[in-house]
Amino acid sequence: MSLFKNIFGHSETDKIVSKVNWKPLSDLGKINEIKDLSHEKTVAIFKHSTRCSISRMVLKQFENEYNLENKLELYFLDLLEHRNISNEIANSFGVIHQSPQLIVIQNGVSVYNASHESIDANGLGKFV
Repeated sequence: MSLFKNIFGHSETDKIVSKVNWKPLSDLGKINEIKDLSHEKTVAIFKHSTRCSISRMVLKQFENEYNLENKLELYFLDLLEHRNISNEIANSFGVIHQSPQLIVIQNGVSVYNASHESIDANGLGKFV
């Protein structure tokens, strides 16, 4: 192993495999699918800014803590690529845009949302 890798950690090419089974949210039409699905199963949307170090830290913490495999549907939104979808989420679910942000949807409506350090994967258990 190189000295720099030991000091500074892994490079971007050394991908860490996430234990979260994210579904990419990259199509505006998925919002209606999410609403429909949320009548059968709890859905959560994680809004992430790839340029924000706080968002990256919160995402990493969320992925490390998450332990509800297959109990809810998780969607991942890259805000920089899909700002229009973020705007529609705000309109459709009545939440103010923030980043990073976690929105929990049940029966077609947002029942919870948190941002920044308030995002807690362990707290999702009360919604399943």
